[in-house]
Amino acid sequence: MALFEMPLEQLRSYTGRNPKPGDFDAYWARALQELDSTPPQAELTPHPNPARFAECFDLWFTGVGGARIHAQYVRPTTDGRHPAVLQFHGYSGNAGDWFDMLPWAAQGIAIAAMDVRGQGGLSEDVGGVKGTTLRGQIVRGLSDQPDKLLFRQIFLDTAQLARVVANLPEVDPQRLGAKGGSQGGGLTLACAALEPRIVRAAPTFPFLCDYQRVWEMDLAKDAYEELQVYFRRFDPTHVHEDEIFTRLGYIDVQHLADRIKARVLMTTSLMDTVCPPSSQFAAYNKINSEKEMVLYPDFGHEDLPGLKDRVFEFLSAM
Repeated sequence: MALFEMPLEQLRSYTGRNPKPGDFDAYWARALQELDSTPPQAELTPHPNPARFAECFDLWFTGVGGARIHAQYVRPTTDGRHPAVLQFHGYSGNAGDWFDMLPWAAQGIAIAAMDVRGQGGLSEDVGGVKGTTLRGQIVRGLSDQPDKLLFRQIFLDTAQLARVVANLPEVDPQRLGAKGGSQGGGLTLACAALEPRIVRAAPTFPFLCDYQRVWEMDLAKDAYEELQVYFRRFDPTHVHEDEIFTRLGYIDVQHLADRIKARVLMTTSLMDTVCPPSSQFAAYNKINSEKEMVLYPDFGHEDLPGLKDRVFEFLSAM
């Protein structure tokens, strides 16, 4: 076990450090009510591709705040209703290459890969918050009202995508899965928590978990660097530390994890200093549905041999 982390036996029972706001459930009930009142206005535009067994589309829909969100959508050309997978990318990235989605269509599975608003893809970031927008999206809206936290809107985008895909005529709404790594892993868990029709979820070293633990481990760098930047600029003596971490608790995936009904296959690298294992176990240990943890003891935040095959098998069983 890596020296920077607690022993594996402790990880298996660790339940997190970051405080959960007292009105957390009301916060997310209000958020889902806003989503319910946001017509998705979904549009599919054919995207050229050479595959003979799949059709590709640019999928656009409306998220909370009126933002138009983009996803790449690939479906099999065979008749009938198909299972569908939702795919979420890493922090600052985008939906990726169409080619990488084609194996799912060849398997008879539709797949939608979302561009997170304000990151590396085509989705719209409507902005409109007080305070800093210079460094990172975890702290976007942290100086404003809790409803303005950007990851609240992003989490809701994942649920809206699930609703849009579930309503497509070629999709079986009872066979929805989700997957992703790092930020995509966190969004996979958030999506499964906010959309109970997700039946299988495969998050890999999920981001956006247990912010205070990350801070206390002195790992507020790399993907979590914005936490350090925020304190240095806006609370240099940590007078408001408790308030800041409590507010971040609204968008801490560990606090949503007990809502998940899906079967979960989660993967964690025990040498991961970007998203430390304890932060991931804080979420995993709160999942009450059927679950399995795959451990890579000698790996960090990197490609994991054999994992793509395992996730493909897991989600193909829907």
